[in-house]
Amino acid sequence: MVLDEENEALAAEVLERARQKGVTVGTAESCTGGLVAATLTAVPGSSEVVRGGVVSYWAEVKRDVLGVPGDVIDTFGVVSEQCAQAMAKGAAKALGCEYAVSTTGIAGPGGAEPGKPVGTVCFGLHAPQGERTLTTCRGDSRAEVRSLAVRTALQLLLDEL
Repeated sequence: MVLDEENEALAAEVLERARQKGVTVGTAESCTGGLVAATLTAVPGSSEVVRGGVVSYWAEVKRDVLGVPGDVIDTFGVVSEQCAQAMAKGAAKALGCEYAVSTTGIAGPGGAEPGKPVGTVCFGLHAPQGERTLTTCRGDSRAEVRSLAVRTALQLLLDEL
């Protein structure tokens, strides 16, 4: 997948704002498969700010690496704001960064669940000033769902910074 120029410009803004504040960022990704981290690290100088990222496609990785409680997964599912929030918090802890953003969703073309159609993506944000979650549902193709999810994750980071 070729990086989207609009997403890359947004990533540059995130990095500049983080650099100005003297903070670091990290990611925890499922449906985006590392594209948020890839977009951030495509920007020269990103190593000053980006601590790393965790691609957690399987529920076991969300639980064992990011510390998402099993009862969150069992009760709400991996595509939920509760899971996304725990992923972001776990990434901040595992990576040692002040800010972390997470993505978990259904990029398609299959995988829809009752109440969670293809295109549903949940986001979590962990920051020193608090935590936020968001759910969106958009995109006509797997590539579009993922690109829009990257944009939303980067915008969440930028807004919080």
